[in-house]
Order: sequence, then C-alpha cells, then structure tokens
Amino acid sequence: MSFKVVIDSCGELPKELKGDQRFETASLEIDVDDYHIVDDETFDQAAFLKMVKESPNVPKSSCPSPEKYMKAYHCDAEHVYAVTLSSKLSGSYNSAELGRQLYEEEYGSKDIYVFDSKSASVGETLIAMKVLEYEEAGMAFEEVIKNVETFINEMQTFFVLETLDTLRKNGRLSNLKAFLANTLNIKPVMGATPIGEICQLDQARGMKKALDKMIDQIVEKAVRPEEKILAISHCNCFERAKEFKEAVAKRCRFKDIFIVDTAGISSMYANDGGIIAVV
Repeated sequence: MSFKVVIDSCGELPKELKGDQRFETASLEIDVDDYHIVDDETFDQAAFLKMVKESPNVPKSSCPSPEKYMKAYHCDAEHVYAVTLSSKLSGSYNSAELGRQLYEEEYGSKDIYVFDSKSASVGETLIAMKVLEYEEAGMAFEEVIKNVETFINEMQTFFVLETLDTLRKNGRLSNLKAFLANTLNIKPVMGATPIGEICQLDQARGMKKALDKMIDQIVEKAVRPEEKILAISHCNCFERAKEFKEAVAKRCRFKDIFIVDTAGISSMYANDGGIIAVV
C-alpha cells in the first residue's frame, strides 16, 4: 500500500526524511511585528531570533488552514496520515480534521487519519517515523493507527528553556512561574501531561543543573529504552545538545539518539538556547 505523512511544521524532519516524497510539511506561519514568516525551508533561524530579541512584542503563530490540509490529502497515496501539534497547544489538529472532512465532501471517502501528537517538535517527528516503520512492515491502515496511538500514549516529552516569556505571553504558563524563572535564574524542567498540556516536572537553578534534572526524568520515566529512539531538538545551541546527548547515553541505553535543529514554531517557543527531548 502506498502512503503519505503530512506533518505540521512544528515537527522537525531529519535530513533523510526531508527528501522523502512520502512526507509533506504543512507550514504554520509566524508574525513578528510587521514581519510575516512562513515556517518552511526558507525559515532563517538566526534572523528570526534577532527579530524576536529586538521586538518588544511577542511573536504570534497561525496554524495551517483546513484547505491547506485538504490539498495535502489530495494525492495518489492510498493511506494518508497527518501528525499535528498537541490539540491543547494549537489549532493545527482541528484544522487537519476539518481538512479531512472537506476532502471527503469534495472527493469522497479515503483512508485519512489525524494523529494528535499530545506533544510538539521532535515528538511529532517520532510519530511520523513510527508511521513509516509500521507501513513498511506491511501493517493494515487500522493496525498502523492502533499501534501509533499506543506509541503516542507511552511517549514522554521534556524540555528546558532559557526563558519562558513566549510561553507566558501566549497564555501557556503562569506569570509567577515565568517571573521566578527570569529573576532567580530558576529553570523549570517541563513536560507534557497525558492529554498534551504543559506541566512542570522539576526545577533547578541554572541551565546545566536543569538539564541534569531533565536527564533524571528521562532515565526515571523511560520504559524499554533499548527499544526506543530518543529525539533531541535544540534552538541555536548544538554544543549544548551534543553534551546533553552524551550525558543521557552514559546513563540510559537507547536504540538510537539523534539531534535536529528547531524549525520556526519550535524556535518561537523554545527561544535561543532551549532543549527539547522526546522518547
């Protein structure tokens, strides 16, 4: 069976999948003052971070339209899967579902399924990779859905950011938590609840100690790590991500660990220096 995966642009595809015709990105868009940015291959992270730093205003994002998803679904593939940001953080999931309904109204029935990642960034990446794994194993459409949903329910998301301002200003975090983090150099170790909302797991003073705490969380919560991939995304801090990868590998044996750069939406929330890890 032929298949296609449509992943919104908060999910960072590794290089080997970016050129794979079975994968398509549905781009979110970002506004910083008068600048309008499409989160696609033209995204310039350095210029974006400079813009955000110089602006007194918080960047705003918009999800792909239902029509954009419908267009992505209109293809020769027999099975189509969409992978989106957590429905608790973005309208991308609802837009993808509306796109599916529009497609069926326009073109008729087709095997299309939308996965709510209940995560973001490389959490979406791992889900897309699972779809690829199960499709290439020859699983039926319904079987792929069942197994990927099980994977999502077991998935663990972690992140530590240099600043929580964007999350706070976009209503994802309390003012008090962001104030304490910025004034006392307290770095919360954050995660995702089973329904995809942001939660605090731990905290430490300073980035290095917070990343050590995040490793503690990963080691504690990882189930059958030798069967799983740990995905790490970083915003403009490759050396930090590399050191984090090496430190995790010393404490927990994963099937594989890979690192990618944050794309536009992930860069917007992670800010300069942020680290996200999903397993």
